Amino acid sequence: MTSSGSAQQNLLKAIMLLTCSAFLFSLMGVCVRYASETVDNATVVFFRNFIGLFIFIPLIFNKGLGFFKTEKLWMHTWRSVVGLTAMYGFFYAIANLKLSNAMVFTYSSPIFIPLIAWLFLKEKITKPMLWAAFIGLFGVLFVAKPDAGMFNSMSAIGLSASFLAAMAFVTVRALTQTEPPERIVFYFCMIGTLISVVPMFWSWRPYNLKELSFLIGAGLLANISQIFMSNAYRLAPAGQIGPVNYIAIIFAGIWGFSFWHETPDLFSLIGFALILLAIILCSPLLQKHLNHHSPHS
Repeated sequence: MTSSGSAQQNLLKAIMLLTCSAFLFSLMGVCVRYASETVDNATVVFFRNFIGLFIFIPLIFNKGLGFFKTEKLWMHTWRSVVGLTAMYGFFYAIANLKLSNAMVFTYSSPIFIPLIAWLFLKEKITKPMLWAAFIGLFGVLFVAKPDAGMFNSMSAIGLSASFLAAMAFVTVRALTQTEPPERIVFYFCMIGTLISVVPMFWSWRPYNLKELSFLIGAGLLANISQIFMSNAYRLAPAGQIGPVNYIAIIFAGIWGFSFWHETPDLFSLIGFALILLAIILCSPLLQKHLNHHSPHS
């Protein structure tokens, strides 16, 4: 198989992995929303990280502690701090906004990804990637609706979380060059747990079975989603596949309607359509078509 053929295959595989990741992440949003009805934000964030550590117990037995040795500790730490800060903002948004709108903030991060990947990883930005980011941004604005308080503190938290999440995504992309996905997620959970235990400690109380099931569910779904995501970013450039993440907003819209009877208005539907268009612009088939017809090919 030609190198361009295997690159296409990797791209398709990365898109499938990222779609699975987005699906699991949207389900995590459902667990976080239910948990947040009675549990505070700091505790939800702690459980999201702490539960993830249990996924690695079989891996430690299987591969031994040596598997977790790293020379990139400072990079893992940076990724964890940035990702954790984004998580506090994002979970706060899930608790206080419509589920699909909260997801919009988290998933507007692909808009920033090509720019950050270009600045830090020197990945090239193509015209379709720029168009995808631009159209995606408009989609996000349509869903969030500026008149409905886009520029209030809630939205400032959401958009800041989104920018930080983009920084974390790009760091994951850089880490995948030397680190296996499981190691990346392990350090995120471990460092995230150590940091998030501090604010959670002040509001600790016994939790009932229903609360625990949602907290544990959120932790498991989030971490499995992370492993899928890290594998995807190992296969393809962050700027190229980032907009696939937007599909989580559509999943979230379905859950919001199913569980809380949240209905999207016309603007949201236009936004969803624009977001889908952004994903299509990044699809390998279109990229292949454009490359085929470009004067340089």
